[in-house]
Order: sequence, then structure tokens, then C-alpha cells
Amino acid sequence: MTEGGLAPGDALPPVRRLADELGVSPGTVATAYKELRRRGLVLTRGRGGTVVAEAPSVASRRPPRVPDGLVDLAGGHPDPEFLPVLRPPAAVTPAYGSHRAAPRLAALEELTRTWFGRDGVPARHVTFAHGALDCIARLLSTELRPGDAVAVEDPGFHHLLDLVPALGLRTVPVAVDGEGLVPESLRAALRGGVRAVVCSPRGQCPTGAFFTRSRRDELVSVLREFPEVLVVEDDHNAEVGGAAAHTLGAAGLDRWAQVRTVSKHLGIDLRWAGVACDAVTLARHDGRMLMTSGWVSHVLQETVVGLFTDGAVRALVAAGEEAYAERRAALIGALGAYRIRAVGASGLNVWVPVRGESDVVNGLRTRGWWVAAGARFRIASPPAVRITTATLAPADAVRLAADFAEVLDDGQATYGG
Repeated sequence: MTEGGLAPGDALPPVRRLADELGVSPGTVATAYKELRRRGLVLTRGRGGTVVAEAPSVASRRPPRVPDGLVDLAGGHPDPEFLPVLRPPAAVTPAYGSHRAAPRLAALEELTRTWFGRDGVPARHVTFAHGALDCIARLLSTELRPGDAVAVEDPGFHHLLDLVPALGLRTVPVAVDGEGLVPESLRAALRGGVRAVVCSPRGQCPTGAFFTRSRRDELVSVLREFPEVLVVEDDHNAEVGGAAAHTLGAAGLDRWAQVRTVSKHLGIDLRWAGVACDAVTLARHDGRMLMTSGWVSHVLQETVVGLFTDGAVRALVAAGEEAYAERRAALIGALGAYRIRAVGASGLNVWVPVRGESDVVNGLRTRGWWVAAGARFRIASPPAVRITTATLAPADAVRLAADFAEVLDDGQATYGG
């Protein structure tokens, strides 16, 4: 395989046949195949036999550069008007040695417990990370082995869809509707042997789906059938999602973690996340972090403490959440006037199913808009485009919807010959 004699997807010979060819015992070949699986070099597909695994990705798919002169509605970023000015501590006292013995500031740890506890998430065990993906990567790499399967939302967060294979793991798509993960699709993935589930309880990227109480309860019933599976919630829109918190983290699962970042409401340059989880997950996360980055910068932690305790910042964040809800609704309503279906019940984006992604993206580009093709977010789900509405004024939404309808009309004329 390393010499290129077998390509990804090629089948390895059955154990007994290869043993006969090599003149060794079937047990020796079976042990070798087991080691190849452990290293993530091959996968076993039941009756499909053992096949060569795809090489892990080493880089995320970067979005294309926004052409000059276009309105950027593709990035998924918050409106800077609702982000506070960052104010690091004026003076930083030099520390002797390292902070590995006390990695978390007590003040921020207490604020983090309150943050999770506000929404009923158990906060006895909390820790910090350098962002959601940093946390998820650490959790998956300590919990799973190469070749293991991870259930992910489809459509889902594009950086996560890149991260999982980069860790040598397999993605198993789980369908998403307006209430998040579809229970029967999740059950099928779990029965197929996934070792972890990663999902968002609200502000789901890219669809804006959020868990209702009844959907959360349905999902918990499914997950209780598989208590050994690690469930990771990415609640990255906790403050500006515009949806109530009905989270899996509050349901008392055996193996779970919820990560919350501040990028969407305090600023993308604050690479800090709070994590609440069970005791075993905490030990594994912090043990791995101790051996790598060690801790999150205390200067950064002090900055977050200052923002968390500032009443003016809280008011600014609340104003942002209200504006984001208005802007999502404005575009969905404007598109609906042209009978164009769109969804985006929470978060910063609107997801619009289309027949041809490239036709819509290019058509809107000629009219001055830059939106994201849905292919970056999909595994097996139907085509769509994602439009970030965080900076889209309601008046501009009306103009965008008219242009969108024209693009679709142009496409229908073309397809009709």
C-alpha cells in the first residue's frame, strides 16, 4: 500500500487465500490485518471485505477568495458592529515557570460554570480549550483510534467534515431537518458502529436548525441505547443563536461534552472555549492538553473575564442576537415571496435548497452577491447554497431575493432548452 500497489478502495485478499499464497497461518494474516485496521490503513466493510482506506486529508478546504466589488455573504461571520472592543489586561505580571499546575483562572472557571448552568448543563467538570475544533480534535483523538467512525450532521460544519478524516477517522452522515439530527438516521449510524457523535443543539451550520424539547428527548432515548458512545455538542451560537437551549448535555448521558466558544459574540480573535463534560472525558482532554499546549493563555483568560462581567458588552451581544433574528427572517420572507424555500431558524445563516449550486453561485456573482456553494457542507444531502445574513440589512434582503429569483428563472429557461 505504501508503494502504491494498492489504491484507496482496493480490496485486500481474503485471509485464508493470502495465508495459502504466503505459506503462513490464517491467524498470522488476521493479526496483520488487525494491525492495519488499528493504524487506519484499511477498513473492514462487512461482506465487502477489507479495503485500503483513503489517505487522511492534511488541509481544510479553504473557501475561495471573495472577488472585489461583491457583497460577501459566504463567510459565516458575525457583524463587527455587535462585537466589543477587546481590552486585554493593561499589565501582565511575569510568571515563574509554567501554568500547568493551575491552568485555569478561578474567576473564569466560576463564570464558565454559571454559563453552562444557566441552561441546565451539568457544570461540575469544566475545562478550557483554544476553540471548538481544538477541543473536538482533542476529544476524538483521545477517545477513538484510526479507522473508527464518527457520526456527523449532513449537511454540517465544513471544518468538522475536514477535521474528522484528517484525524484518520471515518465520517458517517446523519440527516438533519429543522429540529436537528433525525433520530432514525442517528440510530442507523449508531447501529453501524460509530464511536462518537458530533452535533449542534442550535444555530446549526449551515441550516440554522435547533433542538426542540421533544426532539432532544427523542435523541436522548436513542443515545441511551449506546451508553459507550461519546456525544460532543458544539454550542458555538449559545449567545446569539436566537433559540432556547434544549441540549443533550443537560440530559445526563454517560459520555458527553459540550463546548461553547465566544467567537460569534465576542470576536473571532478570542481563541477560547469553555467545555463541560463527564469526569472521564475531562481527564482525557486535560491529560492530552497537558502534554501539548499545556493551558490557554492566562492573558486571554483575563480578557474573557473582563468581557463576561461587562454590562455594556452583554447589552451589545443581546442587540446582536435580536438583529441576527430580524435579518434571517427578512431574507427567508423575501425569498418566500418568490416561492423560494429557505430555512434558518437560528444562527447566522440561511440555507436555500437549489437544483444547481454552481449556477446559482455564479448567477448571483454576476449580480454583485457572493454566497457559499453547499458542496462544502454536504456529504449525501441534496444541493443548496448557504447565505450568511449577519450583515444583510432587511432592505438588501429584498433586492437579493429578487436577484435570486431571476437566477432561478434563467436556469429554468436554460434547462428547458
